Amino acid sequence: MLKEGRSQLGPDSSRDAQTVSQLGEFGLIDRVTAGRPQSPGTLLGPGDDAAVLAAPDGRVVATTDVLVEQVHFRFDWSTPHQVGRKAVAVNLSDIAAMGAVPTGLLVGLACSPDLPVSVADELVGGMWEEAQQVGIGIIGGDMVSATSLTISITALGDLQGRKPVTRSGARPGDVVAVAGRLGWSAAGLAVLGRGFRSPVAVVGAHRVPEPPYAAGPQAAVAGATSMMDTSDGLLADLGHIAAASQVAIDIRTEQVEVPQRLNEVASALGADARHWVLTGGEDQALVATFPPGRPLPEGWRALGVVAEGSGVTVDGGEYEGSAGWEHWR
Repeated sequence: MLKEGRSQLGPDSSRDAQTVSQLGEFGLIDRVTAGRPQSPGTLLGPGDDAAVLAAPDGRVVATTDVLVEQVHFRFDWSTPHQVGRKAVAVNLSDIAAMGAVPTGLLVGLACSPDLPVSVADELVGGMWEEAQQVGIGIIGGDMVSATSLTISITALGDLQGRKPVTRSGARPGDVVAVAGRLGWSAAGLAVLGRGFRSPVAVVGAHRVPEPPYAAGPQAAVAGATSMMDTSDGLLADLGHIAAASQVAIDIRTEQVEVPQRLNEVASALGADARHWVLTGGEDQALVATFPPGRPLPEGWRALGVVAEGSGVTVDGGEYEGSAGWEHWR
């Protein structure tokens, strides 16, 4: 079931001898932006000191994520195209988690002068592909020289007249629910960490997450009281909601789906698939709380309940082991 694989194409490829230093900053900017489609809300795209984006709601939702090579991605595990898609996905999921719809992206790229232009092409191509899934584009950004490849993306969004769905609105009695996959990225990371490249679906989930972008605004319309994405793991991120809302949250394992494919991979690796589901990050699923007795939007599934108190429990007890990812720990 698990197969070893050869490294993905990385920045040391000889396919394209031209480097970004030879192309130049403005040549590279033109190369990655010219002829690309923009959303109707982009009033002025790349080319000036700043872009101009329409804000029909009168408010702008904004979020930024930074991805650093060897910390957030590795070119021996992922292609530049996959890294580009992932860089955008982790930002757009934050926009969705506020109940907003994406409107544009700003991209900062720091790389070494000898980075092949072909790698930059693939990287930015992946960004554009993911952005087009929600009908937006890259409206501006910056490119600088650096010793390690670093990607900084700012995503912008529109609330369409709704209140933002924050982490602080959960109330006792609310239902905890999730939309999207859980545990798949963690399983893929475990597979890659053992030197394998399959099952493809599991490894692919780590390389390119599939956030349920439409589920965020749908949850907001349905009256979600709190929401966030699961970038650090279900239990860890529910801990943020519990702390911000000053409530307790209990997850019920009989309601937690563990896909058969994850069980198969866990069995092969001697791991615990349920642990991946409860604590694995980077699936970019959405977790939210909804008022009791109200039907959940399509694609959302119940996982637990909100109660008075503090902290997050599983089946009424403290979860043993790490609850999820945290930088510098």
